[in-house]
Amino acid sequence: MSVITISRQFGAGGLTLGKHLCEILSYTFIHEEIINMISKKARVSKNWVQAIEKEAGGKLHQFIDRLIPRGLMDRILDDQRGYIDEEVYIHLLDQIISQLAEKGDCIILGRGGQYILKDHPKTYHVLLIASKADRVKFMEGHYNLKPQEAVQVVNAEDKRRINLYRKFEKSDYDLPGHYHLTLNMSKIGLEVAARIISGLVADPKS
Repeated sequence: MSVITISRQFGAGGLTLGKHLCEILSYTFIHEEIINMISKKARVSKNWVQAIEKEAGGKLHQFIDRLIPRGLMDRILDDQRGYIDEEVYIHLLDQIISQLAEKGDCIILGRGGQYILKDHPKTYHVLLIASKADRVKFMEGHYNLKPQEAVQVVNAEDKRRINLYRKFEKSDYDLPGHYHLTLNMSKIGLEVAARIISGLVADPKS
């Protein structure tokens, strides 16, 4: 009943590696499903949750605050129409990831899992890094993107990652001390990475 969290610099292969590991370990892969879970619990659209994830810390909440009087916002929170802001998002994210971890045998990609589950037993935290040039090449090769498109996607997702961790008030997410393993995907391939992580989970001493 183990859990693996994968944090990654975008284009380092986290999605591809995570799915491959799930096939090897017979685990459940958790990624975009979290958006659906938060959407359902908050009774809001998936688009609203995605907007929360993309916005820089505080800006969206401040914008909504200016538009909606506090009394009306309080009524919305109790309304079946639903409501979400950054504070609600972080609360639900913490709740959902913790519940998923209790079930075990899953791999959770991104969304601050290394912080939310930092003290959770039988949880292994992995960080994938790579040079920007290699991350761009990975996106070109695996997603059939033109070079300029790959650069734009990597830049946009790097920014989104920074914005997401601002909601956790974190800026140290690439420090190795948060993780059991930090793998430089510019130096090793996906199959080697999969063997290393599988070995960590299978080690009875860990």
